[in-house]
Amino acid sequence: MDGRTNSRFVDDYLLYLLARASHTLSAEFHATLRRAGVSVPVWRVLATLSGSTPETVTGLAEACLLQQPTMTKLLDRMVRDGLVQRLPDARDRRVVRIEATERGQALVQDLLVAARHHEAQVLARFPDMDPAAFKQLLRAMMTRPGRGRRAVAA
Repeated sequence: MDGRTNSRFVDDYLLYLLARASHTLSAEFHATLRRAGVSVPVWRVLATLSGSTPETVTGLAEACLLQQPTMTKLLDRMVRDGLVQRLPDARDRRVVRIEATERGQALVQDLLVAARHHEAQVLARFPDMDPAAFKQLLRAMMTRPGRGRRAVAA
């Protein structure tokens, strides 16, 4: 605060503070993505698929914070660019699963290293904080009441 007696509501509102913190810290990493020529949505898809089994379009849209029609268009471009491929689901032929191609995996590898490095730099700014406990708290915040334990990844 700057010492004013009247403060804006948002300056002490948890959801605003979380959003602003995410925006500020993400912007730092997004500069790395720009230098690599990778858009934020493409990064989110490839990072979500990294170390994972093939995902549904719906699951990817949720994890990447995109609407499903937007995700479908993004995936069309990523398929054309050879970064991901669509696979039929083994149990339900109506479901399409997405996995990173070798090209997509190769593209994301250096970015994963850069992301881990950026995360370490951010966490180093708060030496008294337990990173594991902080991440667990954030996961708990993402769990929607009454909808089980599934959390939305960012």
